Amino acid sequence: MSMIGEYARLTPAELDRAMHDPDWAQEFVDELIEAELDATPKASEARCHDVDKAWHALDFLLRRIDFPVDIIHGEEGIPEAEDWGYGPPRFLSPERVRTAAETLANTPHEALFEGVHPVDLAKAEIYPTIVWERGESLDYVTTHYQALVSFFQAAADTGDAMLIWLD
Repeated sequence: MSMIGEYARLTPAELDRAMHDPDWAQEFVDELIEAELDATPKASEARCHDVDKAWHALDFLLRRIDFPVDIIHGEEGIPEAEDWGYGPPRFLSPERVRTAAETLANTPHEALFEGVHPVDLAKAEIYPTIVWERGESLDYVTTHYQALVSFFQAAADTGDAMLIWLD
């Protein structure tokens, strides 16, 4: 079983409802994901997005540069939310999404990877370690980072909050 980093954009009203009714939130997000499965919208147009198994490498790289927002795990919990895979979802407020989007826009992927090689990820035991132990390219992480930049920018442009979880 894989650990996948997942995201869902919510309007402030949807986030408010999710805070008071976490069961509704899970059903709502499941419906959003289902609706986008066949359409496969671009990251800038999607309500849901995932970074596949790149989440841990992205977390490692963002922490190295002291990124101001935890865009990998979220920053606040949803009261009484149940496990959505590997724990309950967390969220970022619209203000934190905007801060993240601005910082992402000013952080080219080259800055994220400066001085980092696959062997560094293997030594740090970054999931999935077998990928880094084989010395595979960081292009996989770059592709997910660039899509995440677009996804966050679209969310910030519309004033959305963000649900974040590992599934």
